[in-house]
Amino acid sequence: MSEPRPGYEPFDCAPALKLEGHERVTQLRFEGISGRLDRIEGLIERLERRVWLAVYGVAAAVLADVFLNFVQVAP
Repeated sequence: MSEPRPGYEPFDCAPALKLEGHERVTQLRFEGISGRLDRIEGLIERLERRVWLAVYGVAAAVLADVFLNFVQVAP
């Protein structure tokens, strides 16, 4: 940018202000998207824990059934 002329104060021009506005809006959008992704990741982690709990529960039920059948057959 050129040096300001004597007697004139430097000022911001409209295109520069418009560009700063767009940059700020873009930054806010990315922050919003990042926050949503963090919440989604947390929900996925909770869902994953629930799925593994269900898998372990089914496996435990099957093993308990096999064990009970084995105990009944061989007294």
